[in-house]
Amino acid sequence: MAQVTLEGIRKVYDNGFVAVHGVDLVVNDGEFVVLVGPSGCGKSTTLRIVAGLESLSGGTLKIGDRIVNDVPPKERDIAMVFQNYALYPHMTVFENLAFALKLRKLPAAEIDERVRKTAEILGLTPILESRPKQLSGGQRQRVAIGRAIVRDPQVFLFDEPLSNLDAKLRVQMRREIAKIHRQLSATMIYVTHDQVEAMTMGDRIVVMNAGRVEQVDTPLELYDHPQTLFVASFIGSPAMNFFHGTIAGARFVAAEDPGIAFPLSAAQAGRLAGFDGKRVVAGVRPEEVRVADVHEPTSSARFTLQLDAIEPLGNEVVIYAGGQKHDVTVRMAPRPLPEVGAPIELTVRPERVHYFDAETSRLLSSAE
Repeated sequence: MAQVTLEGIRKVYDNGFVAVHGVDLVVNDGEFVVLVGPSGCGKSTTLRIVAGLESLSGGTLKIGDRIVNDVPPKERDIAMVFQNYALYPHMTVFENLAFALKLRKLPAAEIDERVRKTAEILGLTPILESRPKQLSGGQRQRVAIGRAIVRDPQVFLFDEPLSNLDAKLRVQMRREIAKIHRQLSATMIYVTHDQVEAMTMGDRIVVMNAGRVEQVDTPLELYDHPQTLFVASFIGSPAMNFFHGTIAGARFVAAEDPGIAFPLSAAQAGRLAGFDGKRVVAGVRPEEVRVADVHEPTSSARFTLQLDAIEPLGNEVVIYAGGQKHDVTVRMAPRPLPEVGAPIELTVRPERVHYFDAETSRLLSSAE
């Protein structure tokens, strides 16, 4: 396996569109890194540059100690798994797995050993003589992954490989790919638009937006300490609640809904010194908003909204409440709730609020 290093990687198309703006990233040997972001953010283009399927317009790309800017894909010692399984329909599973090894003219005994070892890892042994049309979607995806594993490449690249599967199979395949990574200790770069895939699979996550890297961090660090408004809004489901307003003395006041105001903790007041009267954005995770009760600390902010909708999910309830200009999402344990359309009093502990600069979108103060 090998380290992958991207230094100032850029991709500019002939029409002047800049798809990737100076990406810097180091994927360590044996690390599982996930590129995540909305459609058009540049994540697949970045992956295709690593694979050699897209030429780069600037920067340096290294696999191991070798600069591969102009190295053809077949000479980069990488294997790629696509959204489309791309299996040969006339070949058996065994023949699909063995195809790349036969092109290398490896000895038949070595091909047989590699194929059967890969099939054992992926649970494909019972279907080695089946053809793709006889397989389920999950089995076809495992064969596609097996074709990458059998080559024993330096780097594995995955381009949204689970998007064609149903929800149950996606969960199963997430576990299987994570298990394969542990077994092989392989360097893997995985692209997805699904933040749940990113959070559950990656050692580190690269959040991209408009061709730029917003933040690179572990899943929990991204969730707990997002460094920009975009990361805060993209990571987490349901999404973080945002309130636009200003700092007024020792509290935050929502701009168009003055009934919503959060006192600042001592630490927040220190971090936000100099922002009095300036525009900021307060962010609160849905699980940090609570239905007010008599046991809530007196320092907590309280505000009343109208209950718009309830989503019972069994182990939890997600509720949506609206005010003059702000809608608030709350994630909570099942409990008796007022009827839809009735007022509901909510509360937030001041120290659980994130604050972002409204102009730069950068984090000013993270939740404590």
